Amino acid sequence: MADAAVDTVASVPVAVIGAGPAGLMLAHLLGRAGVETIVVDTRTRREIETTQRAGILEADAARDLVETGVSDRILRDGCEHEGVELRFGGRPHHIDFKQLVGASVWLYPQTDVFIDLADALDRDGGAVHFGVKDTEVLGVTTDAPRVRYTAPDGSRHEIRARYVVGADGSRSMCRDLVPEDRRVRYGKEYPFAWFGILAEAPMSAPELVYAHSEHGFALISQRTETVQRMYFQCSPEESVDAWPDNRIWETLQARVAGQDGFRLKEGPVLEKTVLRFRSFVQEPMRWGSMTLAGDAAHTVPPTGARGLNLALHDVKVLADVLLKALGGAGEAALDEYQPRALQRVWRAQNFSYWMTQLLHTAPGSTPFDLRRQLGELDNVVGTRAGRTYLAEQYTGWPTRPH
Repeated sequence: MADAAVDTVASVPVAVIGAGPAGLMLAHLLGRAGVETIVVDTRTRREIETTQRAGILEADAARDLVETGVSDRILRDGCEHEGVELRFGGRPHHIDFKQLVGASVWLYPQTDVFIDLADALDRDGGAVHFGVKDTEVLGVTTDAPRVRYTAPDGSRHEIRARYVVGADGSRSMCRDLVPEDRRVRYGKEYPFAWFGILAEAPMSAPELVYAHSEHGFALISQRTETVQRMYFQCSPEESVDAWPDNRIWETLQARVAGQDGFRLKEGPVLEKTVLRFRSFVQEPMRWGSMTLAGDAAHTVPPTGARGLNLALHDVKVLADVLLKALGGAGEAALDEYQPRALQRVWRAQNFSYWMTQLLHTAPGSTPFDLRRQLGELDNVVGTRAGRTYLAEQYTGWPTRPH
């Protein structure tokens, strides 16, 4: 279809594939600097904004949404968390981020980040085309790449750009454009998954609760005053149909039970999903005139709450690099992107892996394995160095290396 006729041709400095938070934030940042973009996505806006996703934002990411003029809704509807609770051995242990490292995080669903960004681009006249199909990215090894797509009305369009950004998620088509013999893919599959629920119930705790028990892992999160998000460790092959509400609540209550009598506040389960997860990184993150950002380049287990933050960090760095490239430095400026992004990516991979192995019970674990985990958890909460490490990793790192 590369040579088929098209109905329209548009020329912009940057074309973005993928209208999730990464793609939209990049378009927003570039637009503020006067650089025009066109963003395309195979999903409709309705599909994206009704896909429930958790969201913990580093303070820097939350600040960027407000200070770059996306929206201040996070300050009104979000919830600042100054710490988390680790529960193990039947006891709670609070990690006070503010006291340890002077930072906090914000509970703010990824869905709301997307809505804020989509509204901001619409307000500012940004070009975002949802619900497209037959997307092709051509000529990425040249200085004149093209993007072709079919609009929902069946018309065919071409975008001529200087640079293309693949921000098209964990099933990225763009990352496959890097030749197989020139790319390296690092990954790890985990032998467990999360069973996630949305429940109509009051909050059970003011901050996130990460629970380790002999029965397995659980995470107690919040969504609103009346709707809560919770997860528990399960098999990747688990069927949601095998889990009526009473079995879900019995499992969750057993995993958070403790000497303090803590119990979850129960209610009707509104949604059930099984979330498989893996660690993945593709290098290089740049190929010719194309760069990769967010889940197109890397994914992390959700345990450390790094995924959305990594994506937003990628495009913060990428916006800076693209402005240099378009401002006279030329394509060589793109060489800065990968090392600046990858330092944070691999730190986040390490932290996410560490949190995952710290809290989950792997199939076939022995009594020794369980007791060793408890020793590691005790080291984390029982020493200032351990608590500080967790606080530093969870709240994020500076954008530029020291």
